[in-house]
Amino acid sequence: MKISYNRLKQFIQTDLNPQELSLILTNIGLEVESLEKVQPVAGGLEGLVIGHVLTCVQHPNADRLRVTTVNVGGEEAIQVVCGAPNVAEGQKVVVATVGTTVYPNEGEPFKINKSKIRGEVSEGMICAEDEIGLGGSHAGIMVLPEDTVVGQLAKDYFKMEDDYLYEIGLTPNRADAASHLGVARDLAAYLRIELKMPDLSSFRIANEDLPIAVTVEDTFACPRYTSVSISGVTVKASPDWLQDILKVIGIRPINNIVDVTNYVLHGLGQPLHAFDADQIEGKTVIVKKCAEGTPFVTLDGVERKLSAEDLMICDAVKPLTIAGVYGGQNSGVSAETKNVFLESAYFNAVSIRKTAKRHALKTDASFRYERGTDPEMTLFALKRAALLIQELAGGEISSAVSDLYPVPVAPFAVEVNYNNINGLIGASIPNQEIKDIITSLGITVVAETAEGLSLQVPSFKVDVTRECDVTEEVLRIYGYNNIAIPTKINASLAFTAKPDKEQTQHVIADLLTANGYLEIWCNSLTKGIYSKNPAEAVQILNPLSSDLNVMRQSLLMPALESVAYNQNRKSGDVKFYEFGKTYHLINEKYVERPRLMLVLSGADSAEQWNQKPSPVSFYSMKAAVDAVIGRLGITNYQTEEISDENYAYGLKYFRGPQTIVTFGAVTAADKKQTDVDKDVYYADFDWALLLDIVRKNKIISKEIPKYPAVRRDLSMLVDTEVTFESLKTIAFKTEKKLLKDVQVFDVYVGDKLPENKKSYALSFTLQDEEQTLTDKQIDAVMQKIIANLAQSAKAEIRK
Repeated sequence: MKISYNRLKQFIQTDLNPQELSLILTNIGLEVESLEKVQPVAGGLEGLVIGHVLTCVQHPNADRLRVTTVNVGGEEAIQVVCGAPNVAEGQKVVVATVGTTVYPNEGEPFKINKSKIRGEVSEGMICAEDEIGLGGSHAGIMVLPEDTVVGQLAKDYFKMEDDYLYEIGLTPNRADAASHLGVARDLAAYLRIELKMPDLSSFRIANEDLPIAVTVEDTFACPRYTSVSISGVTVKASPDWLQDILKVIGIRPINNIVDVTNYVLHGLGQPLHAFDADQIEGKTVIVKKCAEGTPFVTLDGVERKLSAEDLMICDAVKPLTIAGVYGGQNSGVSAETKNVFLESAYFNAVSIRKTAKRHALKTDASFRYERGTDPEMTLFALKRAALLIQELAGGEISSAVSDLYPVPVAPFAVEVNYNNINGLIGASIPNQEIKDIITSLGITVVAETAEGLSLQVPSFKVDVTRECDVTEEVLRIYGYNNIAIPTKINASLAFTAKPDKEQTQHVIADLLTANGYLEIWCNSLTKGIYSKNPAEAVQILNPLSSDLNVMRQSLLMPALESVAYNQNRKSGDVKFYEFGKTYHLINEKYVERPRLMLVLSGADSAEQWNQKPSPVSFYSMKAAVDAVIGRLGITNYQTEEISDENYAYGLKYFRGPQTIVTFGAVTAADKKQTDVDKDVYYADFDWALLLDIVRKNKIISKEIPKYPAVRRDLSMLVDTEVTFESLKTIAFKTEKKLLKDVQVFDVYVGDKLPENKKSYALSFTLQDEEQTLTDKQIDAVMQKIIANLAQSAKAEIRK
């Protein structure tokens, strides 16, 4: 949710800067995910000043240029070469001085430098409105009124006030904070300052010449419906101040009527809808449900088939809008609109949520209605919007205010006990402090005893219905950071099966982190197009979007999205790991599988003064995989090369039919699908299997060998398809007692070897734990190994 700093200050009076408010908001439960400075126009008119053209003469070397001298408030006038046809002596103009960066509507920003134009010095630029983002005209320079003050900053003259935009991660239960008023209310409670509301004292009914009869047939889905008519409006563009505040929070200005409804919506949290009153047939509005399958064309031009459960706003003949969700194509305000019917209603949250999901429509109105709006705000918001429409579009209020509210929503009655509040919070807060916090949030104290309070919770706090909810409100405003961490913790001993899965996970996480990996948490919801096996895909019945419509079958694709996100921000050297689950529908049963994922891309090591960066490779991933396997004490497994839909090439470690881990290079198709343009290596561990193997492993201890190990090296020629792992397996099958290790220390493939051949150089470590090996014993073992390598792998020993 986007919140404007300047708009917040319309509701509260504070000298705290945006950064200080950001910290407070996060501390009271409205987490600020980002804070950025926003300027009404690009560059904020920085460096632009008001100038006075003192002289203007023809350029001696160019017919279409003029040489001017301009007073910009300095000690001396500056000379500016100008090509505008309307520049003249005596004008007050906007000047970009030397060093200023100009941000035009089209094209790249550019810096003003002192230069010569056709032989004449130019020390600035006299600006047209499109050259500085203030409009679209390029017919000539901007000419300002004669009384404009010379030397005044252009941003001050045009009243360009910088703003700051908060992006707040609003949780679903905080419907009361889905507006500037709601956020300001929490700040006012924390700061113990007054909350300022807009003044409605000037609201007057001029006449009743435009009555619109309203009937609500479904009072469960629409408990309250307020409306009023306004005649004689002029639909036009909104003033700059309104357009600017909407742009800051990401709303595209449309016209003064629609902009007012959006302004009030985001200000007070109450959605409104403005109808063209002349399009309402029979001068009647009926809130009802239409027949199943009724066709209805929405504002986006799409014809939708209505459900019998969809609440609709209709006139005497046809449906006009989907209540609380989306308007109809022909019922809204247009440039020809002269009379407006303004609606402000309270709809049932469940009804709106089902309709919005049924038609896959997400709007600012449905966002708030789904979570629960304040039934007591409808009339206030209606009057506020009506006054703004009169101010910006003219016209008169031409009907009585219709307020259909047959069964008022009662405030929640909640009993709270001071001891219970303190016990749940874990701190001793003075009773008066608890009471002050509660009242500062707009909750009414009906009765008070020494033990607690009887409260009436206002209807805007839809999530506060129990004592524990009130306790949470108290804690938010009191401050989580003010609750001391106890120095003593009481706990009961509990039996935990070995190995402890959380402890084992921490061990591997520590290992990976110590080796430069960063842990990531990706969303379990992902795109359906990522499903490698659509038949096993777990579909979401009510997806938030097409990008989040299935549960992930693999940790690969979300990881690749993370790689792409970093690469697009010039941070392409990534080492990530994630412990997560994959989800599958197998034989009509849902299956969750714990996995561990590693992903590598970019450089393996950073550039240093004494070394160049080295790119990651398959062997970088293999080293990480072996480190994880080794740290868990797993040694007995087989290997096999793989190449499938996930890997261009790679290896598999397995035990019989069970695969421990697969790893290798990600396919070009998967990289293309996520816009990754570098090599990526990926490992996928069966974490449940790893834990099971660790659980069954036995710890074996033995003395450190007293007798030395010896090493023998062999160089051999083998077929290109023969792997080191197969040679290693042959060696250990040949000698199980004395052979301790086999390593490859050189591989050569080239034109000096026979076709389809490669050269391996292997080292063999032999050791007897009971005596020193003799040359005769060593030679006997090596001869057996050579013979078996020749027989099983057709290896030719090179001298």
